Amino acid sequence: MNRDRFEGGVRNLRGRAKTAMGAVGGDAGRQLDGAVDQAAGVAQNAYGRARETARDWRRDGEHFIDEASERGRAIADEAVSRGRHYRGRAEHHGRHVAKRAEENKGATLAIVAAAAFGLGWLLRTDR
Repeated sequence: MNRDRFEGGVRNLRGRAKTAMGAVGGDAGRQLDGAVDQAAGVAQNAYGRARETARDWRRDGEHFIDEASERGRAIADEAVSRGRHYRGRAEHHGRHVAKRAEENKGATLAIVAAAAFGLGWLLRTDR
């Protein structure tokens, strides 16, 4: 509860008391003054509630921003970790293929030549 809600509530009660005392005493001026205080108290209380609501929304928004930021960092960390993992696997497989190609030079040369011939045949323009 903020100051405006408290003061608005007190002003509203004071206005009700004035209105009641004016009604009992037959004083229309006091009744009117009490009604004005009552309305002003209700308005001030509503303003206080609006301030609290705005503060709560801001706090919730900051919480959502923090949570989204944390989730984004976690996703980025996971992506970096997976990228490193896949890069390591690719390097390992690349070294393995290079080793096998080095061990089987003749077969590697024949496969590369066949692939080059096939690619050249597919891409030729004089069909």
